[in-house]
Amino acid sequence: MKNLQVVLASRPQGSVAENNFRFVEAAMPSPGKDEVLVRNLFLSLDPYMRMRMNEGKSYAPPVQIGEVMVGGTIAEVAESKDPRFRTGDIVSARAGWQQYAAVGGGTLRKIDMRGAPLSTALSVVGMPGVTAWYGLLKIGEPKPGETVVVSAASGAVGSVVGQVARFKGCRVVGIAGGTAKCDYVVKDLGFDACVDYKADAFESRLREATPDGIDIYFENVGGRVFDAVLPLLNAFARIPFCGYVSEYDNSTTYGVQHLQSLLVSRVRLQAFIISEHLEIWDEALADLSAWLLGGKINYRETIALGLENAPGAFIGMLQGRNLGKQLVKLA
Repeated sequence: MKNLQVVLASRPQGSVAENNFRFVEAAMPSPGKDEVLVRNLFLSLDPYMRMRMNEGKSYAPPVQIGEVMVGGTIAEVAESKDPRFRTGDIVSARAGWQQYAAVGGGTLRKIDMRGAPLSTALSVVGMPGVTAWYGLLKIGEPKPGETVVVSAASGAVGSVVGQVARFKGCRVVGIAGGTAKCDYVVKDLGFDACVDYKADAFESRLREATPDGIDIYFENVGGRVFDAVLPLLNAFARIPFCGYVSEYDNSTTYGVQHLQSLLVSRVRLQAFIISEHLEIWDEALADLSAWLLGGKINYRETIALGLENAPGAFIGMLQGRNLGKQLVKLA
């Protein structure tokens, strides 16, 4: 048997292209002591992967040319040399863009979905959901009556942020690209309003949607959207800084015009990487699972079929063509 893999073929110069990836048929891996052979069922595609394709300083090392692209997966244990796991167990893994992987048992987490679709372990009850939970509740610290603004509001993280903020008693305004996404954010997710950043007069429409200013801004996008929010921040506003996807493909950084607003409004801005906060995952996942099964959270997933479609799906996600979480179904 062969193991189909997607490796990094070259570093993108600007936007990611399909020729930045290469398909490889590698030998089937064999697990060593305390390792587990997993067969990947679902692959998560996330914006952070774009940063890992570049060289340079970051919070994690870059993927090297010829290496398998990094990524979270939901997988089935095919063979185990770790007594904690047995054949057939369903686990969360960091197994990357490939069909099979031999991974250390200590890096795996058993999945108990309790009736929820398996794919949600990579979306609303997975890393994106935990990211939303931590950023909003631990950094944003929402209070009833406050105004929360969420960029990339129709995405995997932003959609959860807004819904949790709503049932914490906040007024929630989303920012998304296009009428269809804004309609989804308001009608399906229950946000109070959504502003289309692609529309004319975006800045004035955002101001109209936040007449009492902004107390929490959950940042996923950066660039022009971040700049438009800054003058609207209330005194002692909080910014959970999760990502800046608008900048990932740019060779030059957007020049922020209103940075002085951070000082004027005495804003607390905290960037975070959710993998550095493993101590809160059990609590967050318990909350998210209860909210999902209790009907308090809606979600959407965009699922590509087959590993061969992963590069195209990844590029589409970076261009905003997905709704909700972008996944690849491998088996």
